[in-house]
Amino acid sequence: MDYTLHRVRAEDWPEYREIRLQMLRDTPLAYLETVEDALQHPDSEWQFRTTRAAGPGNIGVAAVAPDGAWVGTMNGFLPDPDTAKLVGVWLHPGHRGPAGGAAALMLDEIVRWAREETAAERLVLLVHEENRRAIAFYRRSGFVPTGHEEPYPLNESQRELEMAFPLRG
Repeated sequence: MDYTLHRVRAEDWPEYREIRLQMLRDTPLAYLETVEDALQHPDSEWQFRTTRAAGPGNIGVAAVAPDGAWVGTMNGFLPDPDTAKLVGVWLHPGHRGPAGGAAALMLDEIVRWAREETAAERLVLLVHEENRRAIAFYRRSGFVPTGHEEPYPLNESQRELEMAFPLRG
């Protein structure tokens, strides 16, 4: 399937809200928010999120199917000048799979952004220790475990693993 990329803009909040709710229903352990909490957000919260994703030092991209439906999303931001962080990664189950598909297309755009629009030396992410599919995708894409772990905020008996991708050198 041929996907196109859409860089998230402030006015995309209805599409962003819809895909975020799909994400939370499909893979609740991957995000630091519950469906119940997300459903309570006013429109202004969704507008804030897309405005932030479109702002300086941030990027939000959506994979768009030929029919115009958003089928995936990835976001990046700069927590530190030398580090870009990958967050909010999701792809609809019906669009997961082949190398070179929507997930790879979105990740390539996040890496391009981090290399060309920031001074970051590395791209990092946190992934839940039980999210094996995501861990495998990140490994195939060149991310390596850093050894750093953090308690998972929604259940501190579980862990999030940090992985990194070098951007320079």
